[in-house]
Amino acid sequence: MKSRLAQLKSRIDRIPAPSYRLQLGVAIAVVVTQALIAMTGAIVRVTGSGLGCPTWPECFPGSMVPVEHPEFATLNQWIEYGNRLFTGVVGLIAVAAFVLAYRHRPTDKRYLRLAIAMPVGVAVQAVIGGITVRLDLLWWTVAIHLLASTVMVWLATLLVHAVPRDDRPRGHGSKLLYVPAGLLAGVLVTGTMVTGAGPHGGDPETPRFDVPVETLAHVHAAFLYTFLGSLVLVGFWLRGTTNPPWRRYRILLAVVVAQGAIGLVQFWTGVPEMLVSLHVLGAMSVIVATASLWCGVRTTESLVAKQPQRT
Repeated sequence: MKSRLAQLKSRIDRIPAPSYRLQLGVAIAVVVTQALIAMTGAIVRVTGSGLGCPTWPECFPGSMVPVEHPEFATLNQWIEYGNRLFTGVVGLIAVAAFVLAYRHRPTDKRYLRLAIAMPVGVAVQAVIGGITVRLDLLWWTVAIHLLASTVMVWLATLLVHAVPRDDRPRGHGSKLLYVPAGLLAGVLVTGTMVTGAGPHGGDPETPRFDVPVETLAHVHAAFLYTFLGSLVLVGFWLRGTTNPPWRRYRILLAVVVAQGAIGLVQFWTGVPEMLVSLHVLGAMSVIVATASLWCGVRTTESLVAKQPQRT
């Protein structure tokens, strides 16, 4: 085992030092694929394909791929299997991000830690997905599966902003944004609870969370309004700072408002499948925009701190 690891390390060491653009491009690809795997998971759920492959890691006992079966529709099998295949793509890109970070030999070890978290997180997600299937899509296992994706999207966004470039300070987050980040976590958690009580469980036979959907939707909406209110307060604070990241702030506000609008239309129209998938993608977009502002504020603070003091 040690000799194989040594051989692998030797091969990685022979890879030419990567450029900034290559590292940044792969890091962005990590964000995109992490967000898309959450959306494909939503497609699996709304099409009732969650148990199209009823076991894990095999699709069927004795077969890694879909097979004809009288109890499982072929389309549902391939939708679920396609999601599993895409997980492999996500994993390959995550590994590539780690290899590039390792070859860069960064002085900022945080960059390397974030890069390591990408393939490790994909592996953990795969295991969570397997447990979810083996427990027949119990609502709370599906919720954990989705929340793990939200964490990965957040970390992947931090990875993008951690890619080293010359002597520019990297974003590490700001204490100011702890409150909005905490409220966003509340939005996401309550959102999974709404999903758990809603009509799309991934399989028609899956038991649902036994709480009225309307009640959970109102709690979810309350978190969203509070989150939006906290962003307004952040905007007032940014007015008094040097070089505030206004563009990131405006993008975040626009994404949050659009996501809220999708949620309202979704609620009023009986939770149609297409809007559910778009809502999940919108949630990933909100996470990316929030994490980008988090890093942007910290980068601005770092730049100000590095400026020489006038006497």
